[in-house]
This record gives sequence, C-alpha cells and structure tokens, in this order.
Amino acid sequence: MNVIYILWLRQMKRYVRSKSRVIGALAQPLLYLLGMGFGLGPVFQRAGMGSYIQFIAPGLIAMTIQFTSVFSGIELIMDRQFGFLKETLVAPVPRILIILGRILGGTTVAFLQGVLFFAFCLIAGFRCHDWAALPVVFLFMVLIGILFTAIGSAIGSVMNDFQGFQFLIGFFIMPIFFLSGAMFPLSNLPPVLAVLTRLDPLSYGVDGLRHALGGVTQFALGTDIAVLAAAAALMLMLSSYAFSKIQL
Repeated sequence: MNVIYILWLRQMKRYVRSKSRVIGALAQPLLYLLGMGFGLGPVFQRAGMGSYIQFIAPGLIAMTIQFTSVFSGIELIMDRQFGFLKETLVAPVPRILIILGRILGGTTVAFLQGVLFFAFCLIAGFRCHDWAALPVVFLFMVLIGILFTAIGSAIGSVMNDFQGFQFLIGFFIMPIFFLSGAMFPLSNLPPVLAVLTRLDPLSYGVDGLRHALGGVTQFALGTDIAVLAAAAALMLMLSSYAFSKIQL
C-alpha cells in the first residue's frame, strides 16, 4: 500500500506547486458561470425556470472535476517520456497498485478543484438547498473524479504524445459535458437527444449534484449513484488493463 500513498503524495505536491494549473482549470467554468449565468439568467427566469445560477452551478462543478481529472492522463505521458514511469514499473509491486495510486491522486486533485469552484459559486450568489446533504455532494464529486481520472489514465496508457491526447480529449470530453444536462434541462428533449443524455454517465453525476445542492432531480438519487458508481468501476477496470499492457 506504500506505493499508493507515494504516488498520491506526488500528485498532491504537483498540485500545490502548479498555480497555473489551478487557475487554468477554474478559468473556463468561471467564464460559463459569470457569462452565461448572469447573461442568460433573465431569459431563464422569464421562461419560468427560476434562477439560472442555481441551475447551472452544479453542472459547472461537475465540469471542473471532469476536466481536471481527465487531464491527469497527461501526467502519465509526461512520466513515460521523462523516465519516471519506467522507474515506477520496475518496482516489485503489482501494476494495479500503481494505477490505483495515480487515480486516487488525480481524484483528490479534482475533488479539491471542485470544492474551490463550489466556493466561487457561493460568492457568485448560488445558495445550497440543504447543507445536511453536503456528504452526498462530496460523494458525487469523488465518483465523477474517479470516473474521469480513470478515463484519462486509460487514454494516457495507450498514447505517447501530448498533441494526440489533447485532441482526443477535446473531441471526447466536450460532447460528454454538453450532453450531461449541465447547461440545459433534460426534460422534453427530442428522442435522439433524450437517449444520448441517458447514455452519458456524467448526466447522472450532474443530476445527483443538482439534487443534493438544489433539491431538483431528473432521475432518482439511487439511480444516479448506482449508474455513476458502475461506470467508475468499469473505467477503473479498463484503465487497470490498459496500464498493465504498457511496454517500455
């Protein structure tokens, strides 16, 4: 278990030292929060949907965690190119412990980013529906972090260059975000969109956060947790398999 702690600690040190990474991961969600939250707020309210800040904030918290966690896969490519991964893999420990340590570290970093952005949402005017539901909020933040850190690690395990990783992530992650219902309600959608949003695992993470923070839900809370946990477990297995096949 020491290797898990060492890799987790290494991720924490990277996070603390990289101020640009912290600011960069918060810039886009903050732009959406301030620009769209206040810009489209009056339109959303006139449509009888209430405050757009209240609606959009849980989705942007999920976005912050999603982007931070999935880009942890870049660190895997960096470690491969600079030789740290080789030193790790030759250690007499199972590879599954190595990837679990990396995923745990990436999830922790993404969770901290999510908490930090949550604080910005409160400053911007978001109001939590029930503070007693905060443990449920943290549960969904952790599950989203595990899911997308595992996705980033799986992709980083099979790719060798930064440009290809960034292109694939941009092509893959943005549709997942926009289909999650973070920016628009999931009710009364066209049939094709309705199916796609229900196949999107982030939809259940956003819905769970919105239920815990705002008291509004599209799916049942138990369904949100079950689907998100199952998707996270599946991606954990996939990333462990991909990592086990790395050839140095």
